[in-house]
Amino acid sequence: MDNPVTHRELEQFRDLMESENDRLKEENDRQNHRLSNLEETVKEISNLTAATQKLADNMENMLKIQERQEKRLEQIEGRDGEKWRKMLSYIGTAILGAVLAIVFAKIGL
Repeated sequence: MDNPVTHRELEQFRDLMESENDRLKEENDRQNHRLSNLEETVKEISNLTAATQKLADNMENMLKIQERQEKRLEQIEGRDGEKWRKMLSYIGTAILGAVLAIVFAKIGL
């Protein structure tokens, strides 16, 4: 052996390897922590997406119900308006009949 390794060199190498292993362990711990944070964020986004979809479905259902109610309200309002117009027509006819009766009574018919 031309170049034998001394005990001191072995100790230096061991210290170097231990420090490198410690550095790698710290880096792994940091990355694991970041991955945990990312997983939590993905879960929150997934929950938010599901809630948004549920909200959109509910809003669509509410719109359909509101459109049906609007049609019913138009029918009800139209019916009341039609009754009011008929009543005014009957009152107008009665007044016209009374006026004509008075006029015919005055002229002797």
